[in-house]
Amino acid sequence: MLDHGKERIRVTNFGLRRMRMAALSLRTYVQGHIIFTEWCLDLSEITSCDIELGEIVYEPPRDGPTLWEIGTPDRSAAEFYIPDPNPKYVNKLYLTQDKFRQYGLWERYAELYPENDLVYTVGVSDYQKDWFFAQVNREIGDNVYQSTTWQIKFKIDNVDQGGSYTLRVALAASNHAELQVRINDPTADPPLLSTGEIGGDNAIARHAIHGIYWLFTVTIPGSLLLGGENTIFLTQAKTANTFQGIMYDYIRLEGPSCQNGNL
Repeated sequence: MLDHGKERIRVTNFGLRRMRMAALSLRTYVQGHIIFTEWCLDLSEITSCDIELGEIVYEPPRDGPTLWEIGTPDRSAAEFYIPDPNPKYVNKLYLTQDKFRQYGLWERYAELYPENDLVYTVGVSDYQKDWFFAQVNREIGDNVYQSTTWQIKFKIDNVDQGGSYTLRVALAASNHAELQVRINDPTADPPLLSTGEIGGDNAIARHAIHGIYWLFTVTIPGSLLLGGENTIFLTQAKTANTFQGIMYDYIRLEGPSCQNGNL
């Protein structure tokens, strides 16, 4: 039985047949929650058996109240803006469903943002219309690519300078990409987060809308925030080829923890 916050899910039993006995990983997720749970089972020396996992309780990560969020935590980028395909590449099978399966959608980013990158304003922008489904490179020459930096603009009226704010960044896919996160200074070195090169699921090139899930937590000291408008900079730093990029699943900013426990 998995207890995910207010949701409780009971798994009675399941079976696996004709499988290669080895060390296995059991992963779970619940749509609508940031979830990353994994249990390792070593079955390398077992031929047949019943395994009782017992009761497993998992609390979704949470440090403070939600100030804003982008997307839906469902391990997919399907809710974000998916552009129309180049007329040369239209596949009639996907005109009314699974639009993300159209060929060459990654090239549309540079057409929509030829010079300046995506800017999303909390409370004004709509992630279904204004958040491109994949953060990819911009081609600036023959097989020459430029990294892209997206901005999230938001306001905080009363900043707790002594507190800590928490940014949750869940990725639906990553292909040999590096995500860097900065606050209010696009050139800050080091950034608040640098993932290093991660992923290799090739979801962008394979016309998928999700790959392997990644979850990152970024602590933002209140001293780095301003009363009024602030900007988070999200940079995809790898530029070797057109398919180095990421798909976001969900982004959430949490305020400092509440003493009364009401989140």
